[in-house]
Amino acid sequence: MKIGIIGAGNIGATLARKLVVSGHDVKISNSKGPDTIRDLASDAGAKAVSKKEAVQDVEVIVLSIPFVKYPDVATLFNNVPEATVVIDTSNYYPFRDGAIADFDGGKPESVWISEQIGRPVVKAWNAVLAVTLAEKGQSSGASGRIAVPVAGDDPEAKAVAAKLVDATGFDPVDSGGLSSSWRQQPGTPAYCTELTISELKAALQSADKARAPENREALIQQFMEAGDNLTHDDVVARNRAGTT
Repeated sequence: MKIGIIGAGNIGATLARKLVVSGHDVKISNSKGPDTIRDLASDAGAKAVSKKEAVQDVEVIVLSIPFVKYPDVATLFNNVPEATVVIDTSNYYPFRDGAIADFDGGKPESVWISEQIGRPVVKAWNAVLAVTLAEKGQSSGASGRIAVPVAGDDPEAKAVAAKLVDATGFDPVDSGGLSSSWRQQPGTPAYCTELTISELKAALQSADKARAPENREALIQQFMEAGDNLTHDDVVARNRAGTT
């Protein structure tokens, strides 16, 4: 497939590399221009382009940018065909993004993003840590393979996202429509806890919408206090303990 990625941070860059390895044609962009990511793109086997070029002549667009940037990319979608699948990988953190009243009032993140860009999105890869995405993918059918929730309202778009999740080394789990995508947001048992299919399904069902923001803030406080003293496994363990 032809895929355009907007955002060249840890998640966007890792997705570019993995999707290229899986045989996809990938373009990647960032906010500073293609010259700033040519080496990164070359290493991944992708093509460095502008944001405008990233959404042209592609079947899938992956958005992996901070929340405050979504209104800035809205106009990019003016001429994007309706059939193009748009995947959102982002998460809301008030300490980084500033307080957004809609989220604090309970609106799911990806619902807000759909409103900002005027396009329906599928939410995927948001509930994995960068190290998990980069290092813990396995081939389909592998024992203990980590599962990734995929939420969306369009069954065909969600199926495309699920295939790409599988291509990056993880079992896709249909987590419902966008209105219930809060079940895979920060502070829930499904978020960055490295679960198998059966475990993830149970975690999604056990999510508590009212408690999730409280869990998120408590965990962020723990991580800030710990600084660089936590290993990746420590982070996963704290996420599990702090969301049950």
